[in-house]
Amino acid sequence: MTNATSLGTYLKDRRAKLDPAAFGFSLKRRRTPGLRREEVAHRANVSATWYTWLEQGRGGAPSADVLDRIARAMMLTDVEREHLFLLGLGRPPEARYNAPESISPRLQRVLDTLEFSPAFVRTATWDVIAWNRAAAAVLTDYSTLPEGQRNVLRMMFRDSRVRAAQPNWQSVARYVVASFRADVTRVGAARNVQSLVDELCATSPEFAAMWRDNDVQGHGDGLKVLQHPVAGPLSMEFSAFAVDGRPDLNMVIFNPATRADANNIGDLLKSLPK
Repeated sequence: MTNATSLGTYLKDRRAKLDPAAFGFSLKRRRTPGLRREEVAHRANVSATWYTWLEQGRGGAPSADVLDRIARAMMLTDVEREHLFLLGLGRPPEARYNAPESISPRLQRVLDTLEFSPAFVRTATWDVIAWNRAAAAVLTDYSTLPEGQRNVLRMMFRDSRVRAAQPNWQSVARYVVASFRADVTRVGAARNVQSLVDELCATSPEFAAMWRDNDVQGHGDGLKVLQHPVAGPLSMEFSAFAVDGRPDLNMVIFNPATRADANNIGDLLKSLPK
């Protein structure tokens, strides 16, 4: 099966599964389920004849702009839109970033089951939007911070307590800046973070210098060493995981490196309210 044929089959299948009423179309005089070809074409602002050829696998290679309009016309999800581009152009669409506001209750329950492993979910712009009790005890009690202040970069460069907890702050800060730059570029969020970058450049010469270096780095896994104000030195291995279907989110999990670290985290948890 050629890519053109696969694309046509996919479009026809998606169209057949759409509810005309949800798009404001009448349900009368319809012999087959879904939207009509001309209705999709009209919503996508393309020729009905050309769209018909596309579904038949003979419309020629569509442009990225046309595929994007068809995706919007059909109200495809991000995953469906990506699949459409892979079939039509052999590559995913250009990243478009929509700032998430929260996570699902199911994902929060995953965090909560990690009793002795600090864990949080952050956006591609490094805003922390969910966390567990261990993260509140070991890293930061994010619930005490206004939403706009729960940004890892802002905390790294503006919060003296966070800075004091890093035995090798310069190295950690450089790593965070390089990983942040890679993430925001990957999801097309450069415009979304410009005000944050401008703020930090204006208030932190160290950030400004690191930002000018244009370094990029992945944020997969490593070892985190903290100087906790109560528990003292803590060593934790961390791993970052992409949330399936949400390329804008990462779950970061810190596991105690030794039994002593696990015991210290357990003692910190006992001091938190249930």
